Amino acid sequence: MRFRRLAIICRLAIITITAMFVANASGQSFQSPAASQAPLPSALDNYLTTYVKLTAPQRRQLLSGSPVTALLDANAGQEVGIFGAVWIDAAPASYVARMKDIERFESGGAFRVTKRISNPPRLEDFDALELPADDVADLRRCRISDCEIKLSQPSIDRVRNEINWSRPTAVADATRLARRLAFEYVTGYQQGGNDRLAVYRDSERPTFVASELRSMIDRMPELVEYLPDFRTYLLQYPRATLTNSSSFLYWQEAKFGLKPTVRINHVVIQDRPGAVAVASKLIYASHYFWTALEFRVLLSDPARGRGFWFVNVSRSRSDGLTGFTGRLIRGKVENEAQKGILAALQNTKQKLEQRGP
Repeated sequence: MRFRRLAIICRLAIITITAMFVANASGQSFQSPAASQAPLPSALDNYLTTYVKLTAPQRRQLLSGSPVTALLDANAGQEVGIFGAVWIDAAPASYVARMKDIERFESGGAFRVTKRISNPPRLEDFDALELPADDVADLRRCRISDCEIKLSQPSIDRVRNEINWSRPTAVADATRLARRLAFEYVTGYQQGGNDRLAVYRDSERPTFVASELRSMIDRMPELVEYLPDFRTYLLQYPRATLTNSSSFLYWQEAKFGLKPTVRINHVVIQDRPGAVAVASKLIYASHYFWTALEFRVLLSDPARGRGFWFVNVSRSRSDGLTGFTGRLIRGKVENEAQKGILAALQNTKQKLEQRGP
């Protein structure tokens, strides 16, 4: 295994929470005793029992108003799955409004640039995309089966055929091509869905993003039980429709791990009886990831009055967890991922309870 994978995976845990705030808050609980003694909604209680298997102390912690995290069953050689939940004393609409304002919601800290993509996409949506110096250097050496950036074979071929690295305009030319490739990628995804997702050829083993996404979703039976229409939409977009929903694409450059990473996400928000479901589906990342999926369910609980249970399930797949080295560091990755989710839950709770209507 190449050294870069060892270094990358040591920071993988931080990347798994980047669809949420960069956390820096204490997130203390201010629940009333009566509220903390009320039982959990039956759907949430069943989910925690069947799929998360929280311990009795963890349940008491959750009912007291403090955030709780837990590891989820996952493909040990490829995947990290983390559960997190907390009660938030604010209207669900306050979270949805922030999510829709994604450029402000995911800004500052590690987020260098976040841009919502027009519908239909426009090339100008990517005007702020700049190639980091390391990526420019990597592109010069990029070859099929040996590339430091996650690209498909057609994209690698275009870099090799369209960029003359001896010209003084080479960096500007590469940047323009990167913007064009990103624009064409999201346009293709809107037209053809998962069938148009990349087949990465950065390493000897081709990675079919659509296959990895389907495999990951297939290992989430709770979607069949609780959100079957949402599952169908994620797998069959744009052919499938989802009632009472809205969606958008956005791209961002974020500084995580060793390198700035360009990522493209598809966000879907659905109003459901007594709940709001939000999914963030990673359809491209220039480093680290094959794919990722983050589900957030905002579940009302009349027994507690205003507020909602904020339930977060994050799954990601990477090429850094296989082999002897991957097994050695997996425990550290999972531990850091739980810490990251916990901090993000605390920060989300604090921000919404301070400013929520």
